[in-house]
Amino acid sequence: MAELIVFVCATAMVLVGALGVLLRKHPVHAALSLVLTLFGIAVHFIALEANFLAAVQVIVYAGAIVILFLFVIMLLGVDSTEDLSVEPFVKQRMAAPVIGVAIAGAIGTAIIASRGLLGKGPDISTDGQDINDLARSVFSDHVFAFELTSVLLVIAVVGTVLLARKIPSGPES
Repeated sequence: MAELIVFVCATAMVLVGALGVLLRKHPVHAALSLVLTLFGIAVHFIALEANFLAAVQVIVYAGAIVILFLFVIMLLGVDSTEDLSVEPFVKQRMAAPVIGVAIAGAIGTAIIASRGLLGKGPDISTDGQDINDLARSVFSDHVFAFELTSVLLVIAVVGTVLLARKIPSGPES
């Protein structure tokens, strides 16, 4: 019975937070709703006895990524509205479908590889050494993907800054 109560409460946290992300007009409130969603997912991880994943969820996602989003939002300011009829990134529109298909292909390949369809999947031991095995796997076998993820996060922040940058309308006096 206790597991059902924890599941229902955590699921309610996730759903309310997700609706807050979608329905809030102020970006800071939406980011705080995202924190609620991430904490609800961490509670689900704890209920599944995946304590390491719960800690990573709280520390990395709720603690670092959302705070980074909040810093970018507050640094750039989102109080003014932009003129949507002006397209500052015309060349990127043509490259976006190609890049999207490439990313979808990479994700599909990763899903197939993780399911063991292209080879042997990762060994998960039950003797309490799963965190050591995970660290060894991430920092040796999958170090390229790990570093690529950090580059992707930096690109996302730079892209956010460029998209939110105000384009000067003429010579300043």
